[in-house]
Amino acid sequence: MERTTLILGAGGVGHVVAHKAAQNNHILGNICIASRTINKCKKIIESINKKNSLKDKKYKIFFKQIDALQENKLKSLAKEINADIIINAASAFVNIPTLKVCIDLGIPYIDTAVHEYIDSINPPPPWYANNEWKYSELCEQKNITAILSCGFDPGMVNSYCAYAKKHLFNKINSIDILDINQGDHGQFFATNFDPEINLREILETVIYWEDGKWQYAKEHSIKKFFNFPEVGKQSIYLMGHEEVHSLARFMDCDNIRFWMGFDDHYIKCFEVLHKIGLLSEQPVILDNGESVVPIKVVKACLPEPNSLAKNYTGKTYIGNLITGESQGKNKSVFIYNICDHEECYKEVESQAITYTAGLPPVAAAILVKNGTWDVKRMAHVEELDPDPFLKLCGEMGLTTSILENPEQLTDN
Repeated sequence: MERTTLILGAGGVGHVVAHKAAQNNHILGNICIASRTINKCKKIIESINKKNSLKDKKYKIFFKQIDALQENKLKSLAKEINADIIINAASAFVNIPTLKVCIDLGIPYIDTAVHEYIDSINPPPPWYANNEWKYSELCEQKNITAILSCGFDPGMVNSYCAYAKKHLFNKINSIDILDINQGDHGQFFATNFDPEINLREILETVIYWEDGKWQYAKEHSIKKFFNFPEVGKQSIYLMGHEEVHSLARFMDCDNIRFWMGFDDHYIKCFEVLHKIGLLSEQPVILDNGESVVPIKVVKACLPEPNSLAKNYTGKTYIGNLITGESQGKNKSVFIYNICDHEECYKEVESQAITYTAGLPPVAAAILVKNGTWDVKRMAHVEELDPDPFLKLCGEMGLTTSILENPEQLTDN
């Protein structure tokens, strides 16, 4: 029986993962898209056919309905379709069940974000220690390749750190990951990927690594400015984010922070939702006795992320400002990517946020398949050779630029 790449999730990121897998199905073989929502799977396959993304027509692309939280059913599905790798592009709530299935079946696992629990936020750092790292020893014992958080941020930005360490610095002193979206989707308020996950991460207490220890701050309480290439001065806010929690372990660096750009309108909308309790993950009881979770109601009311793609204009700018020492001298670099919303839509009918998150895990799957990244253990992207990954991502649509000595870009 032919082997199959199993893609979990049919949201915006899953849409891009499926397109990119189809473009490389001569390597990845048959492709199965699995989701709770069959209509979304059908739309993805329609889009793939419309854009003629399927490279090798001898391999098929199909869908199955699954709730990945049901571990036994997911395991049965993986066996049924003869899956030889799982790319988890579904909600971060299903990471651990999916990882356990991969360990049980002896197949590689790739995801794009750290595991989360539906009914809790603000876990203690480092986040991965609460969940994924508990399975690290088992992965190594069973020779299972499990690549964690391989989207863009986290993901490619981790590889930027590895590249800087390998090629540009003798010692790295600080890493600041900067993410802004200069796009316009025409909606009053919307999130660019799963609203529940997106709003939860903005709501969480800011946890960052500074002076070699964990520090804490209130959301949106620390703001600075950065002069990005092409778009100039932008306001960015310190946020908690997954990559800080793995980079603090693997990069031997005293200062690691994540910054994201928000305009005043977004901040105001977020604050109203937060202050009236609509971002809570805890159930509330309605007058009729029905229990609802406020943040899930908000999610249901907001536009589906990939529905934004058709009318999206502008670009995303994501990169790492890294400082350190090279050959006895102080050095700084800005390693970054610029991605165009309209170009993403032309290619795969997505917007740039989901494009940047969905392409890297497919590149990782290809590198696992050809043996380059088939490391037979659990690994974060910064632990792996950055050269083949960044080269392949560039060939697939996400190019990397490096600006040396970018001191003129900082504006505190």
